[in-house]
Amino acid sequence: MSGFEQRLCEPENVQVVVMMGGLGTRLKEYTADCPKPLVPVNGRPFFDHEFDLLLQAGFRKFLFCTGYRGDQIREHYGDGSKYRAQILYSSDDDPEKKTSVGENAVGAKLLGTGGAVRKALPFLEEDFLLTYADSYMDIDYREVLYRYALGKAEGKRSLMTLLHNKGRYDTSNVIYEDGELVLYDKKTRSERMQYIDYGVNMFERSLFEAFPEGERFDLAGLQHELSVKGELAGLVVDRRFYEIGSPESYREFTEYAKSRFEEPRPAVFLDRDGVINEIVYNEDTELLDSPMKPEQLRLLPGAAEAVRKLKKAGFYVFIVTNQPAAAKGKTTFGKLCEINRTMREAVADGGEDPIDEIFMCPHFPEEQPLTREHFLIKGCTCRKPQPGLILRAREKYRIDPERSYMVGDSFTDVLCGRAAGVKTVFIGSYKCDVCARLGQEKPDMIAGSLEEFAGRICGS
Repeated sequence: MSGFEQRLCEPENVQVVVMMGGLGTRLKEYTADCPKPLVPVNGRPFFDHEFDLLLQAGFRKFLFCTGYRGDQIREHYGDGSKYRAQILYSSDDDPEKKTSVGENAVGAKLLGTGGAVRKALPFLEEDFLLTYADSYMDIDYREVLYRYALGKAEGKRSLMTLLHNKGRYDTSNVIYEDGELVLYDKKTRSERMQYIDYGVNMFERSLFEAFPEGERFDLAGLQHELSVKGELAGLVVDRRFYEIGSPESYREFTEYAKSRFEEPRPAVFLDRDGVINEIVYNEDTELLDSPMKPEQLRLLPGAAEAVRKLKKAGFYVFIVTNQPAAAKGKTTFGKLCEINRTMREAVADGGEDPIDEIFMCPHFPEEQPLTREHFLIKGCTCRKPQPGLILRAREKYRIDPERSYMVGDSFTDVLCGRAAGVKTVFIGSYKCDVCARLGQEKPDMIAGSLEEFAGRICGS
C-alpha cells in the first residue's frame, strides 16, 4: 500500500458524497413541503442522525448532491462550519423553484444516481465515499476506507459494502465467495446471490469522466460492469441498515431512534483479551499476546453465555479494546477487524448478536521496526487508560453512566472506567503489582471471571 493509499485510510482526508436528490414520493405525507433528508424523526431531521455517524467517524469534507427543495437543505446545514466541517453543494434544483412532489422535477431521480454524480464532477476529489441521505448505516467506516485502499493497490476502482442478506430486507443481488465480490447484478438473479448492496460505496473520480454531462445512468449499472471486470471490491458489514423509503420503514426507524437516543440504558463495557477470549502464544515473539489472526481466537469458558446474559438483562454490551498489534507490524488492521467479526460470531453462537458495538483503538504513538501501516501511528485519546472509547460510545448512544460498568483484567481498564465516570470491575486475581499501579483508584468490584461478574449483577 503506497503512501497515497494509506492517506485514504484516514477519514479527514476523504470526501463524502451524499445523495440527497430523491423526491420521496412514498413519503408524500411528510415530504409535501420538506425534502426527505429533513423529514423529522422524533423532532430531529432524519439525516442529522447519519451525519452524526459520519462526523463521529472523523469525516470533515462533504459534497451534498441535492435536488427537490435543495434550498432547505442548504439553509439547514450551511457551509458546514458549525459542524467543524466543509460542505459543498451540487444541485439540479433551482433554489427559487419550490417543486412539488409528483411534478416533473429535475434532479437525481431523472438524471439517475450516476448522472447526479457526473453532474458533480467539478467538485469531486480523486477518490470519494458515497452514501445516501435516506439511510442510516452505522458501520466501521475506517474499515471501508482501509479495504478500498487495499483494493486500489490490487487494481480495483470501486468498493461496495455488502450485507449477508439471505432475502431478509430485499432481494439479494451479489455473489460474494471466498472473500471476493464475483458479481453484482440487480436484473438477473441467481441462487448464488446471498448478499445485498448495503449503501456505502467508494469510487475513483475517473470512472465518471467518460460519461457526458446530462446523460441519465444509474450507479448500479456502472457497478455491475465493474464487477464483471473484476474491478469492484466488496466488504461485508455486520450491522443492519435503516431507511425511510416508505411509511413502514420510517416508523421502524422512529421507534429505533427513540430507544437508542432518548431512553437512557445502562451499559457494560468489556475489555476483550483475557476477559472474553484467551491470550495466545505468539510464535514470532515467543510471548503470550493477543490473537493475530481469526483462527487463533478462543473464547474463555462461560464468556459467551455471560455476554448474552448481560444483554438479556437490558444492558448495552460494548467491547472497548486496545489493539496496537497492526501499528507495531505484528499483523494488519484488516486482520484485527476479522478477529472482531469472528468474536461476534462466536459469542452469538448462531443466534442474535448480543454485542451492540466494538470500539477499538488500533493506534500506537511511535513507529516500530516492523511498522507497515503508518496511518495507525498517532497519539490519540482512545487508547486506554484514556477514556476515549467509552466517551465515544456515550456520544453515539443514550447511556446511563451511574448504572454502567467497565470490566477488564488490567489496571488500565480500571483507570479508563474511572475517568469515564462508570463503575469499574477487575477480572482475575488482584495482585500486588496491580494494586500498586492503581494507587487510590481501586475497582468497585473484583470478580474471578466475566461469567462470575454477569451472575452477580444479573442473578445466577
